[in-house]
Amino acid sequence: MTIPTPSLPSAATAATSTPNIYNDFAPNQAVILPVAIGGFALLVIAAIAFLTLRKKRKAVAWTFLGVGVIALLAAAYMQSTASRVSLTFSTQAMLASEWTSYKTAFVLPISSSTERTIDPSQNNITTSEGESYTMLRAAWVDDQATFDANWAWTQQNLERPDDVFSWLYGQEASGTYGILTAQGGENSASDADSDIALALLFAYGRWQEPQYLASAKQVIQGIWNEDVVSADGKPYLAADNLERSSSSTVAAIDPSYFSPYAYRIFATIDPSHPWTDLLDDSYAVMTASIDDALGSSASADLPPDWIGINKTTGALTPLAAPNADTNYGFDAMRLPWRLALDWEWNKDPRDQQILSTMSFLQNQWDANHALGAIYGHDGSAVGDYEAPAIYGGDLGYFIVNDPSDAQAIYNDKLLILFDPGTDNWKVPLGYYDANWAWFGMALYDNALPNLASSIPSTTAVNGGSTITH
Repeated sequence: MTIPTPSLPSAATAATSTPNIYNDFAPNQAVILPVAIGGFALLVIAAIAFLTLRKKRKAVAWTFLGVGVIALLAAAYMQSTASRVSLTFSTQAMLASEWTSYKTAFVLPISSSTERTIDPSQNNITTSEGESYTMLRAAWVDDQATFDANWAWTQQNLERPDDVFSWLYGQEASGTYGILTAQGGENSASDADSDIALALLFAYGRWQEPQYLASAKQVIQGIWNEDVVSADGKPYLAADNLERSSSSTVAAIDPSYFSPYAYRIFATIDPSHPWTDLLDDSYAVMTASIDDALGSSASADLPPDWIGINKTTGALTPLAAPNADTNYGFDAMRLPWRLALDWEWNKDPRDQQILSTMSFLQNQWDANHALGAIYGHDGSAVGDYEAPAIYGGDLGYFIVNDPSDAQAIYNDKLLILFDPGTDNWKVPLGYYDANWAWFGMALYDNALPNLASSIPSTTAVNGGSTITH
């Protein structure tokens, strides 16, 4: 992730991805072409032999024919992605191995009871986003020790008095470590706040320890009080806590921060706030931001990384801030995944309807067997390279709309990165790629259950009243 402007905590950019990583896995044409030519030549020789040799010597022709067919089949196999994927492996074991390698690369022990998630490509910074990803994954893979160690560190170092989280921690100019206030690191990032709250509910659902639920309730209250803004009398999740108190008439919004599945769960835990209204308004913003040209000549029907919303009228507008453009890139690509996960859990028709409008992705895949890292809102190529994180997020579109192409992307762009022989990525992935490749693969493999659904049906909330879900 880049260091954005102080008020806009942002996702990863091309700087932390590995450009042209897929070149490492391209078929070796220097080997395939001679094999194919040799096979074809043998077939020609076999045909001539059949025409010229006597009956008793036709065995020679059959030999040429057999070897030629085998050579052509070998060339076809080497050209296919099947030659680059192990014939036998367990997806469950693969996801577990990727989790182990992730912890080795990005989870740094701080004390006997605390750990923090780092981005080594950016001087070992820690973000609230990174902590939220580690906590979610730890809950999904049933790793309570890693969950507890990261949550303890997050509470001690990132949690604010208002129960949301400072988004950026790292080494200061003085050499000491702390919140990077020069980059606005003390401000919240609402996607991380939401994901941390959800992870805590998952932890309670899986491990049944009441402190997780108590913490989740506090964070959920904090999100509503600090990260939610009102525009035209309706609630919307803003990018951070600054938008609520800012005197600006426009609030910054990142549509990829919206988590429909989380808001449904929050509504049962915190009935004192209208989370279902936030859910409905989030769908409305998603749809409008995809349809609106947002200053471009036209929309390619892709969600933008960033937009502004007028607090008085609710109208959407591009933001006039660095690192806050309307491209479809390393922020926006998370939205198809979030919608697909909600579709898997809740089957809300709005998930499918919004995803179906994003057919630009389908067209690009059909035409190129590849997806660019960044597209302009008008569909122009901005980042003309491939990235694992992009495929992990975009896979959500294909899972819902075209399972056949989803399988191709899973095999050709994600599974191909994993080496079952070493139980690790064939090429080391950066923090963001490693997370989103895993999220995409786990979604495709149906390995992301709604752990909050196992929360006991009656749960004490606010002052001892109860809710049932």
